[in-house]
Amino acid sequence: MIKFLAAVAACALLATAAAAQTTTQPAPSDPNRLFADSRLVVRDRFSDEIVGKGPDVILMPGLASSRATWKATAERLRGHYRLHLLQVAGFAGEPARANATGEVLVPTAEAIDAYLVQQKLTPAVFIGHSLGGTTRIYLAEHHPDHFKKALVVDAMPFFGGLQDPKATADSIRPMAAKLRDAMAAGAGKTTPDQLMPQMRAMSKDAATQRLVAGWGAESDRRVVAQAMYDDLTLDLRPDLGLIRTPVILVFPDNTPLGTPAGMMAKIYPALYAAAPTVKPVEIASALHFAMLDQPQAFDEKLDAFLAQK
Repeated sequence: MIKFLAAVAACALLATAAAAQTTTQPAPSDPNRLFADSRLVVRDRFSDEIVGKGPDVILMPGLASSRATWKATAERLRGHYRLHLLQVAGFAGEPARANATGEVLVPTAEAIDAYLVQQKLTPAVFIGHSLGGTTRIYLAEHHPDHFKKALVVDAMPFFGGLQDPKATADSIRPMAAKLRDAMAAGAGKTTPDQLMPQMRAMSKDAATQRLVAGWGAESDRRVVAQAMYDDLTLDLRPDLGLIRTPVILVFPDNTPLGTPAGMMAKIYPALYAAAPTVKPVEIASALHFAMLDQPQAFDEKLDAFLAQK
């Protein structure tokens, strides 16, 4: 787990307010657009690529990541569901817009919630990876009636507490601020090659490592730095008991990093012990991008989740 925190921090270190308005963009305008027949909704803090027909499902990627995190999932499900593929402004080449200044995580979470309500997508079915999963946990605590169920992939209620279980948001804030400022102060454009050494903690697959490195290299450095700070200092543990909707927590065993088998199966359930509606589910021989490391195993978990009433 500590290796994972260090790797994500290193990745972010190298990577690079207006009223919400909805616009439809032509396909070539967004390098992260996945489907030619989709509809793209652009808001001040995120965008939503909508594709498919059927019940609505929201999918959100993680830190410095593209919605392409969920491309294979979307290709498989679009015939049965209307998918909302979110992407945070400032990540993976998307313009920063309102995220160019100030906090990122909570304002983006609240903007997403307001959008879901406005578009009559609540109570929503939400799937989130990493920072996207943290966003979902935050919303589950603050807007519990707006969500039907969720699947969260490798997200934690207090990221900043991984190195020290006794840490608090206040105690970790000085370190997080130094990390944020160092990230934001970096000079020059980052290349995917510079990020590749850290990608070994993200995925065991070389092609996925290269893909994620590209997203990091194209991300806005300030937005990533602030989002990392927000994640490190957001402690959701005190209100875990407020979560009422069912949540499937998918987590990797991290054995490709040399983590002893069974260790993560002890750590993750303990992190969410105060949330009785959260059910931890492990995926073997996977790292942070578990859906890309073990697609068949992940798809089985996802299909079972979607089938739940």
